[in-house]
Amino acid sequence: MKLNDSQIFPPGVRQSLRFYLTSPSPCPYLPGKRERKAFTNLAVTDADAVHDSLSRSGFRRSQSIAYRPACPSCNACRSVRVDVQAFQPGKTQRRILARNNDVVRHPVRAQATREQYRLLKRYLRARHDGAGMSEMSYRDYAGMVGESPVQSLIFEYRRGEGADAPLVAAAITDVLRDGLSMVYTYFDTDEPSDSLGSYMILDHIAHARTLGLPHVYLGYWVKGSPKMDYKRRFKPLEVLDGDAWRPLEDHE
Repeated sequence: MKLNDSQIFPPGVRQSLRFYLTSPSPCPYLPGKRERKAFTNLAVTDADAVHDSLSRSGFRRSQSIAYRPACPSCNACRSVRVDVQAFQPGKTQRRILARNNDVVRHPVRAQATREQYRLLKRYLRARHDGAGMSEMSYRDYAGMVGESPVQSLIFEYRRGEGADAPLVAAAITDVLRDGLSMVYTYFDTDEPSDSLGSYMILDHIAHARTLGLPHVYLGYWVKGSPKMDYKRRFKPLEVLDGDAWRPLEDHE
C-alpha cells in the first residue's frame, strides 16, 4: 500500500521519496498485537543525507530500506538514542567494561565473512531459534551486510589484537552525521557472564564520544516488552516524542 508523502514525510527532507505501508502481521514484541511498518527505499541520490534525516525522525535501516512502525492503534515502539556526552556508566556497566578489557574493536568494511556468519548462526540458534532470521543462509547474510547505500561498517570484536584473535561479537553500524546507529548486533552466547551485548553498546558510546558524535541510536524501545527493556539502562536515554526528542522518564 502506498502512502501519501504528507502523512509520514519527515520535516527537513526535500527528496521526492515514496513511502509504503506493509500489511498487518503478528507483532514480535507484544503478544496478541499486530504490526505495520512504513518504509521507503534509501537507494536514492544523496542517500546519506536522506538517511540522516529519516533517522532523526525515528526510521531504522534494513539493507536498502528505511522503516518505522506505523501501527494505527499502538505506539509502544519508541525510537531511542543515548545522550553520549551526558552518559556515565553505572556500577554494573563498569564491571562489564572491566570483564571485557581484553576485547578489541576492529572496524572493517561492511562485507560478509564466513567467520561472522558462523558466529551469527550460533547466536541465532541460542537466542532466536525458530524466528524468521534463524533460517538465514550465508547469501542472505551477505545481502543483509552488503546491500547498504549509506556509510556502514562492521565492528568486529575480538579477544586480543590481530585478525587471528577469536571473534566474540560483531555490530553492523551506520555512521550518521549526529551519531552511530546500531543496526544489528550478535555475539558469542557461550560467554553470558561477559554481557557482550551490553559491552558493545558501551563501546559504541565511548567511540562516539571520541569521534565527537552526540548520539548512539539503539533502535526501538518497546514498553511492555521484557526483551527490549535493557535499553533503559543506558541513561540518559532520549525518546522520540512526536517530532521532538526528550529524556525518557523513569516512570514511563
